[in-house]
Amino acid sequence: MTYDIRLREEAENDLTEASLWYQQQQSGLGHEFLDEVLSLLQSIQDRPLSYPIIYRETRRALTSRFPFCVFYQIQSGSIIIFAVMHASRAPHSWRDRT
Repeated sequence: MTYDIRLREEAENDLTEASLWYQQQQSGLGHEFLDEVLSLLQSIQDRPLSYPIIYRETRRALTSRFPFCVFYQIQSGSIIIFAVMHASRAPHSWRDRT
């Protein structure tokens, strides 16, 4: 089954803020961050059930180069991305978004 990916507004804001921060640290790094997250989103779309459930129906996927987590749920044939957060943030701060 092919799933559509939908990013909630909060997740889009997470991506924008993080990529801008990385871009300010080093030219081009923000683009590299976005490329890695997009690659992870493709992996999630290809194999959504391969990532662990961490709370009820919520799954978490980790980027490999940057310390970020993508939190998502599968709902009615779609993958809903509701948070892209730095791994050092409060462990349950994403729950308010589900």
